[in-house]
Amino acid sequence: MSVVMVTGASAGVGRAIVRRFAQEGAQIGLMARGIDRLETAAREVRAGGGEALVLPLDVANAEAVDAAAEAMERRFGPIDVWINVAMVTVMAPVSEMTAAEYRRVTEVTYLGCVHGTLAALKRMRPRNRGMIIQIGSALAYRSIPLQSAYCAAKHAVIGFTDSLRSELIHDGSRVHLTVMQLPAVNTPQFDWARNKLPRRPQPLPPIFEPELIAEAVFHAASNPRREYWLGWPTVKAIIGERLVPGLADRILATEAWDGQMTAEPARERPDNLYEPVPGDYAARGRFSDRASSRSPAIWASEHRQAASLAAGIGLAALAGAGLAMSLSSRPRH
Repeated sequence: MSVVMVTGASAGVGRAIVRRFAQEGAQIGLMARGIDRLETAAREVRAGGGEALVLPLDVANAEAVDAAAEAMERRFGPIDVWINVAMVTVMAPVSEMTAAEYRRVTEVTYLGCVHGTLAALKRMRPRNRGMIIQIGSALAYRSIPLQSAYCAAKHAVIGFTDSLRSELIHDGSRVHLTVMQLPAVNTPQFDWARNKLPRRPQPLPPIFEPELIAEAVFHAASNPRREYWLGWPTVKAIIGERLVPGLADRILATEAWDGQMTAEPARERPDNLYEPVPGDYAARGRFSDRASSRSPAIWASEHRQAASLAAGIGLAALAGAGLAMSLSSRPRH
């Protein structure tokens, strides 16, 4: 049984992660702003065989995050796995963003991750054990238009995490640090993120269900690695940025602009930038008719040795077939 802390636990990817760990009887700390959804998530944990502690707070508040970690360890004992998921975003061109909006996205999406990591390290480093998982994004490497604040915050998470990783290596620490780089996921954020676009926002296709991500996170918790690149779109984005960033700029200037909007006009609605939005939101958003629950690329990321072996066998088979064809085509004497 593991003691697991999840920020952003009330909906989306965080809610899916909570459900997955609950299946194994984990003791889970549920951290988010919306008390009603947290209570619902806690009931799901208990029904699934786990235990839950509801911790309503804003991850932008470092003192509150640290106090929650203290309460978690008083209740369940040492935290084994800490998963930083909480995020907010604003869908808008840079020209329509405000300084306050950039500050708020940074405080939650970047500094919230820093605050969670500091609270975890404060307890894990003296014990010389523990696992911290950062929920990242392909956008941490390859920014797209209309989400500059979120992309910048995810880039910052990578910068912070890489520095910390080197420090842990220097110290010979056995605290593990893993980043999960995500593709587009079908979550409720597209119904409650602040939107200044003329049409309703959507994940940039192809889209994946949050349960697929949760399964990969659960796998990573016992199989630590520097990074997991989840899904072929993530692999393509990261490698494309490294090889042909200028070409990616031009492609995304068109594809990622219209690709982040549906055909429906934007609607007046509350957003969750500063306060949680009420409603019965859970893990999935409104795109399940277009979202995939399977990904060979995610399986390959989780099982690199098996994937490499399968690729090697496939190449050997192709080479053997080519040799056989070559031999059969030789003239007989």
